[in-house]
Parts: sequence; C-alpha cells; structure tokens
Amino acid sequence: MQGSEATDSADWGRYAPGGLTRRILAMTRGCSPGWRGKRRAYFLRGLAMLGLGGRPLDIEVLGARMRLHARANIWEKRVAFTPQYFDPVERAIIAPYLRDESVFIDVGANFGGYALWAAGVAGAGSRILAVEPEPAVFERLCFNIHANRSGMVKAVRTAIADRAGRLTLFYDQRNEGGASICISRNSPAGGDEIEVPATTLLDLAREENIARIDVLKLDVAGAEDMALAPFFESGPGALAPRVIVLNSDRRHWSVDLPALLVAHGYAPRAETASNLVFTRGEAEIRE
Repeated sequence: MQGSEATDSADWGRYAPGGLTRRILAMTRGCSPGWRGKRRAYFLRGLAMLGLGGRPLDIEVLGARMRLHARANIWEKRVAFTPQYFDPVERAIIAPYLRDESVFIDVGANFGGYALWAAGVAGAGSRILAVEPEPAVFERLCFNIHANRSGMVKAVRTAIADRAGRLTLFYDQRNEGGASICISRNSPAGGDEIEVPATTLLDLAREENIARIDVLKLDVAGAEDMALAPFFESGPGALAPRVIVLNSDRRHWSVDLPALLVAHGYAPRAETASNLVFTRGEAEIRE
C-alpha cells in the first residue's frame, strides 16, 4: 500500500475566497438546520458556485485548513459552504472516544473531512488512518493533510474489500468522492474506471501495526458489506472497533450489516440520513 509523504504546504491560501464568495460563505455557514435555513443556504451556494467557475477554495473549516474542489465532489461542496450540516450527530458520538492514543480508521476518507476534524479533537499520541483509493481524490486528501502538518494523520491509497490484490474502481468525474469497487453499485452510464490496489480491513490493521480500533468510519459507496463482513468473519478479537459509523445506503448490500453487528455485541446508537452508528461493549461515553 502507498502512504503519503510530507510535502511543503506553502501554496495553501492561493485560492482564498474573496469578495462575494467570502460573504456568501459567512452567510451559508450561519444558516439554521431547518428546512428554510437549508433552502437559503443552497440557493446562496449556487450563486457562489457560478462565480467560482470551477476554481477550488482554500478555507479553514472543521478546525483544519483545506483546499476544497466544490465542483468535482459533492461532499467538498457541502463542507465548504455548510459544515454545520456535516454529520453533527455522528461527530458528537465519536468525539468522546478520541482520547489520548486513540485509533481512528476512516475508510473512504475522501478529501479528509472526517480525518482532519478527528485530528483536531483527538488526544496526544492518537493515530488516524485516512484510506482512499481514487487517485485524484487521494492527492487532494494528501494536500489537505500536509496543509495542516498533522503528524496524527496518515493517508493510505487502497480500497478495502473482501480480498487483497488489484480491483477495478468505478467513478463519475462529476462526483469523484462517490467511487465504488462494484460497477452495479455506483457507476453511471459513461462513467470512468481505474485499477487500484485493494486489501482487507484486517490486513490493513496488521500492516499498520494497529492493536486496537477505537473508531471505524466506513463509507465506500454501497460496498460496505464487502469490507466489513469478512472482518467479522475472521474473528477480529481486540480489533473490534468501539464505535462504527456506517454509510446507511444498504440497497446493494448482500449482508444484513446491522444484524451482523448486533450479533457481535454492538448496540445501535443513531440513524441519520447518511449513516448508522453502533457502539460496543461498554456504557455510553459522555463528555
């Protein structure tokens, strides 16, 4: 597998928002979570997108510096303009688990929103693996990590699947963060494909010398069953995560993952529009 190397981050800030875009960012980030607030935020965001003309944005968001390519990635657009809508329930559950020397594995890390947010709240000595297979998105993930000079976060370019080797990744250039290793799950007509390295979740943990996992976030565009079911079939033991945040789009799963997790001692904690959250083996952790 290929990890990221430290590079100079002096170029961050080249695409700092100016004038109207900066004002719109302030307005959209101040919008309420209700229906009217979201309608206003999305309308204003559309105006800003027209003015950007495809240029990225260098901004501070979720406690980190990021270069966000709003036109090419739906989640980058959402985080840039409305970070208050970025999984607030999930992050509130995760945060207390990110104590000293915690381990967070972000599978389907995309541009690094979760990983860099976690680095900002995690305790000293924590480790964060940001796992992303799509080459262009991986480069953006690395840039964002380097822009923050975060020693906690390591980017790993690989897909997580039911076997190691090489797999075909299918993606749409209109939303590069939605790539999938299964064509029937996330490849529109005329989409693109590329061969990428793949490994299993258990092999990833072994190769990275991880002895425990505090938080696992898994969002791989409908192929979550291919990543998670083999992990539990192998008997992860001490590697069983304390918290699992799982993409809730289960239409293409061949395994009932919620039932699988309950059978392994997990309890459901939350279900949102995007994710299912499970915790295991202890009372709820509170601030």
